[in-house]
Amino acid sequence: MNSRALLSAGAVEALRHMKETREINTVILRRADAAGALVVEVEANLAHEELIQALPDGEPRLVAHDLSFASREGARRHEQLLILWQPTAADGGETRNAAAYASLKDCLADARVHLIAERTDQLEYRKRVALVG
Repeated sequence: MNSRALLSAGAVEALRHMKETREINTVILRRADAAGALVVEVEANLAHEELIQALPDGEPRLVAHDLSFASREGARRHEQLLILWQPTAADGGETRNAAAYASLKDCLADARVHLIAERTDQLEYRKRVALVG
C-alpha cells in the first residue's frame, strides 16, 4: 500500500460537496484505523466555536474548512484552509498523520493555507483570518 493515506469515497464526496455547493464549510476526517483510509467524521456548516468543539482533545483529525471573512476593504471573502489537528495529548501517530495531511493537500490543491495546530488557541478566528490575509 502507498505510504500516503487514501481518501474514502465518502471523504472525496464530502470534499466535492463543500467545494461545489458551499452548503457546508467544514469536513473533518479521521483515519479509519492504522492503515485505513480517511473517513468523514463531520460534514457540516460550523461556526468557529462549533469547529473547536468538534475537535477531540487527544486524537488527531484532518480538517478542510472554508473560512468566511471580510477583507480589510470590507468585501466578503472565502478561503479554504487545510488543518492538521495534532493535539499534544495525541497518541503519537505523527508520521501517519503527516502522510494523511499530504494526501489531503494533494486532493485539495486549490487550498493555499495549511495549518498544523496542537492547541485550540492556534485556531482562533482572527489568527485564521490573518493567515489568509
